Formats: sequence, structure tokens, C-alpha cells
Amino acid sequence: MNVKAVMADFGDTNSHDMTENHPPKRFKNQWVRLNVGGTYFLTAKTTLARDPNSFLYRLCQEDSDLISDRDETGAYLIDRDPTYFSPVLNYLRHGKLVINKDLAEEGVLEEAEFYNITELIRLVKERIILRDTRPQRDSKKHVYRVLQCHEDELTQMVSTMSDGWKFEQLINIGSQYNYGNDDHAEFLCVVSREYGASQLTSKEQESTDRVKVSTSHSNLTHPYPSQSSHE
Repeated sequence: MNVKAVMADFGDTNSHDMTENHPPKRFKNQWVRLNVGGTYFLTAKTTLARDPNSFLYRLCQEDSDLISDRDETGAYLIDRDPTYFSPVLNYLRHGKLVINKDLAEEGVLEEAEFYNITELIRLVKERIILRDTRPQRDSKKHVYRVLQCHEDELTQMVSTMSDGWKFEQLINIGSQYNYGNDDHAEFLCVVSREYGASQLTSKEQESTDRVKVSTSHSNLTHPYPSQSSHE
């Protein structure tokens, strides 16, 4: 055997296949280069094979029935938003749905449907449902206010109450003994209003921490601070 000839052949193979710009031929068919909206993505065919029915997997098959142009580097040209392509490709890589806070779930869903990735479509739709139903459960808060007034002011106070406020409870805090005809009973009037989370100011948020009055004056051990005005 001519050892020099064998070494020469081996050297030629390395010189052509192992250069920086030319990966080994045995690896070329395992990787796919994608040009999505002007941004390049390099991924393996095994990654795209997570969903064999997807547009991406079918695109890179040698006998593909899909027609797609390639750029000068040989990358498949895909006219989509590269920002929203990243969560799609990452899902194919590790099987988890990870969406950056600055991205809308609807945008990811649009891409998942375009690329026909069935399981990703299901995951994004579930995420959207959870997002949309959570505010309905959690964002509604009640603000309670305690107003102090004289007996002869009750009617006027209730009739001039701002829209949205509701009467909750009236507590007599006046003395049970009347020493003269000019004495008027004092009352605490508890009112409430429902707010969305985005409507609460810091002062109103503080008001939500107050415990709703549910006992009569005889059982009241922690008087509420009075407020002379209301919204």
C-alpha cells in the first residue's frame, strides 16, 4: 500500500471539508439555514422534526412539495417576523413555550399557525385563555370608606353620594343618653365602591386594607377614622 497516497487523500479530505467556511460534507445535510425576515437562524433537521407535519420540516426535505426561494448563502427565504420566530424555534428545540414579556401571545400564535405546529398552537391558546381569565378573577377590588355625620345630615349625605359608591352599613356612635333637645346622634356610615386593579390609587389601595364593618356599635372595639368628604 502506498502510505503517501493514502495520507495525501486523507489530507485533501480535511483541506476541503474542515475549513471555517465549509463544514464537513457529512454534517451539511443535518443543518438548515433559515433567513426569516432578514435574520438568519441555524438549526438542525432533528429540531424541525419535532413536528413532521410542520411547514419548517417539510420545507427542508429533499423531496419537499413546498416551493421556497433561497438567498445567496443558500438559506431558505421566509417572509415572516424574526422576533416572533424565536419562540417558535425554541419550542422546537426544547418543547417548552417561552415568551418574552415584550411579545404578545397573539403574535406567537399567528406564527405557530403559519408554521402549522399543532402542539405549539394548543399551548399558546391555553396561555391566552389563562391570561384573559385571570383579571376577571383577581382585578376587581372593593374600596371601603367610613364617613362620620350627624343624624340630620344622613339624608343629604346619601342623596349626594357619588356615582359608583354604595351604602353598606350605618353605626350609631352617639351617646345612649340624651341630655338636651339640641343633641344629635353621631353615625358612622360605611360605603363601598368596586374598582379594577388599574383604577386603584395608592390612597384607595390603602383603604382596601380596612376591615369591613360587620358588627354593631356595641361590639366596635377599633373605631375607624372619620372622613368628612367622599368621591
